[in-house]
Amino acid sequence: MTASDDSLLTLPPPRMTAEELAGHLARHWGLTGRLTPLTSERDLNHRLDGATGSFVLRLTHPAEPAEMTDFQTRAHLHVAARDPGLPVQRLVPLADGSHDLALPEGRLRLFTWLEGTPLARLPRAPGQSRAIGAALARLTAALEDYHHPAADHALLWDIRRLPALAPRLPALQNTGLRAEAEAFLADFTARVAPALDRLPRQVCHADFNPHNLLADPQDPSRLTGILDFGDMVRTPRACDLAVAASYRMAGEEPLKALAGLVGGYADRLPLAPEEIDLLYDLIQARMVATLVITAWRAALYPGNAGYILRNAPAARQGLAAFRALGRERVTGTIARAAGQERDR
Repeated sequence: MTASDDSLLTLPPPRMTAEELAGHLARHWGLTGRLTPLTSERDLNHRLDGATGSFVLRLTHPAEPAEMTDFQTRAHLHVAARDPGLPVQRLVPLADGSHDLALPEGRLRLFTWLEGTPLARLPRAPGQSRAIGAALARLTAALEDYHHPAADHALLWDIRRLPALAPRLPALQNTGLRAEAEAFLADFTARVAPALDRLPRQVCHADFNPHNLLADPQDPSRLTGILDFGDMVRTPRACDLAVAASYRMAGEEPLKALAGLVGGYADRLPLAPEEIDLLYDLIQARMVATLVITAWRAALYPGNAGYILRNAPAARQGLAAFRALGRERVTGTIARAAGQERDR
C-alpha cells in the first residue's frame, strides 16, 4: 500500500445496507438470494446463498486505492490461470464482463464460496503442516511471474516493515513483553533488515494464517480453501513462509510442525541457504508484529477487539516456545526439513 493505505487499519469498515447490496447484485450480476454478514478486518463482506449456489460479496473500503483492488483482482485471475487446481476463490464477472463495480462506498466484487472449516476451528492432524507448506509453495509458484504496478506498496503487516512498528509498541500493556519487543525490533533493524535485500523476492500472499485456510472437517489435513488476498505484497518469499510458520508454533511439538511445514514447502520450492539462516528471525518477527498490531488496533476498536485479537494468544505462546527452543535447534530443524543439513 501507499503510506496512506496503512490508515485503513485505523478506519471502520465501509457501510451499506443489505437491501442496497441486494439491489446491486440483481442489477449487475443478475443474482438474488439471502445475504449473511461475515466478519472482516477492513472490508464489508456477506455470504450470498441463492438458487445458483453460494458466493462471497465483498465491498472494499472506499479509502483503498483503486490500483490496490486491481492488484488483488488480477492476482486471483492470474493464479486461476497458472494453477487451476489450487483451491482459491474465483471472481464472478458482472454482466458486462468486468470484475468489480465502482461505488461511492467502495468497490464491489463477487467471489465463489469455498466449502470447508477454518483451520483455526479444527484440531491439528498428521500431515496438516506439510499440507500447508505444500499449498503455500504452489501459490507462491503460481504468483512467481505475477507483476503489477501496486506490488511494491507499503504494508504494515509486511515483515520487512517491522521497524515501522516502533511507535505502536506502547499498545502492549505488558511491560515485560513491551521491553522484549523493543529489544527485538532494535536487533531486527540493525542485523536482519539489511540482509533481507539479498533474498529472492516476489509477490506473496503474506497472510497464511489459520483463519485464511479451510480444511475438510472430516480430514483436517486436507486443505479445501485459501482465502484473503488483501495483504499481498512484493516481499522476500521467505517472509511468506515465516508467516505460515508463525501460526504453527503454539501447541505441542512445534519443531515437528515446523519440519512438516518446511518440508512440504521445500519439496516444490527449494530454500536458499541465506533464507534458512534468517527464518528463525523472520518467524519471530511475524509473531511480534501480530502482538503489536492487534494490541494497537484493539485499543482503537474495542467493540471489535475479539475479532482483532483472535491470533494474539497463539502468537504469545508461540513466541515463548520458539525462543525457548533457540536459534541452533530451530535452524537445524529447518535445514534438515529443507534437505540442506549443514554443520553449524
